Amino acid sequence: MRILIQNGHVLDPLTGRDGICDVLIEDEKIADVKEHICAEADKTIDAEGCYLMPGFIDLHVHFRDPGLEYKETLTTGGRAAVRGGVTSVCAMPNTRPVTDTGVKVETVQKRALKESLTNVYQLGSVTIGQEGKELADIREMAGKGCVGISEDGKSVMNAALYRRGMKLAKEAGMVVFAHCEDITMVEGGVMNAGSKAEELGLKGITNAVEDVIAARDILLAKETGVKLHLCHCSTEDSVKMIRAAKAEGLAVTGEVCPHHFTLTTDDITEDDGNFKMNPPIRSRADVDALIRGLQDGTMDVISTDHAPHAAAEKNLSMKYAAFGIAGLETSAALTYTELVDKGILTPMQMAEKMSYNPARILGLTDKGSVSEGKTADIVIFDPNKEYRIDKETFFSKGKNTPFHGRKVKGDVVCTLVNGRVVYEGGQIVD
Repeated sequence: MRILIQNGHVLDPLTGRDGICDVLIEDEKIADVKEHICAEADKTIDAEGCYLMPGFIDLHVHFRDPGLEYKETLTTGGRAAVRGGVTSVCAMPNTRPVTDTGVKVETVQKRALKESLTNVYQLGSVTIGQEGKELADIREMAGKGCVGISEDGKSVMNAALYRRGMKLAKEAGMVVFAHCEDITMVEGGVMNAGSKAEELGLKGITNAVEDVIAARDILLAKETGVKLHLCHCSTEDSVKMIRAAKAEGLAVTGEVCPHHFTLTTDDITEDDGNFKMNPPIRSRADVDALIRGLQDGTMDVISTDHAPHAAAEKNLSMKYAAFGIAGLETSAALTYTELVDKGILTPMQMAEKMSYNPARILGLTDKGSVSEGKTADIVIFDPNKEYRIDKETFFSKGKNTPFHGRKVKGDVVCTLVNGRVVYEGGQIVD
């Protein structure tokens, strides 16, 4: 199968290519990238007026499969992913049962090859059952192709146990994905601590809940030498600590989610469960720090923490609603609208944060680039399309978003995974 994409504005962080080019794809690989390509093709795509970027790689999603399929499945999650231009995901292990063995990791990844349109890299739990008592078999999971471990949804509160897990991950060449939350300090909080929480009569979550564990995990990474990735960073001090860790030469990276760089507590005007996130939406000062961190390179990655829930679990007071947002189908548009269109990031930096850096963190040398010889995971993105987000059109089972009705600019018009068009013109291409 040969596909020729013409007239697109190629953004390739690996080579620095930033201009109008044609791209020729043969089977799963990119065969050629240059200004004008004259070649026979089975399919030709005119990408005039659009950016042509390496497919987005989301390091943080919850596909809920196995065990919570009423929220999401490998199939529906994959459809949501490619609609958002996401060609690879890291799936968190807080499934039911918890993904904590090599067999479970292998089973999900084999199923995903058949059931999901996006590439799925299943992460393994740090501890058995995510109970924080005994390490999972990290070596076995690595042997089955697991690229990283995470206790996401909670932190491993036993620092000595976590350190042993980090040492094993280091030996296996795995990444540790850290959810930074000192559960002993949450004390029933449901939103950011401060005047807004008081106004709404809700218990608050202070910044220290995140910062204490972020500091601990960075120090443990320093001692063990493991590659540490801090998930869904939300505080000013998390940014400062990552900046300091990088200055010291530590293998520490950090991600920011669109809801954390777009919303502040001032946007929460009523007690609405769709604004309930973990970590919570923070203050203006925190958001500004996150944005500066993305701009100056301290924060490496934009991920979604895609966490779909059933309507009955979110359409509640924040006291009772589940934490989380369905983010795969809004991430690119929010990133472009809030960061690129406002001149905070360049379009190239968008490609870097959403594709190239995630590929580098995972060690995926064949992804994150639109250049010859790389896997043809590609997103065609129209930066000029303006519309309002409509949750009822989501391919995800989860419609839980505070962005319903928000006006945005920029939309994914075509997604290719492994050289195959899987989403085009608003429709899934099976």
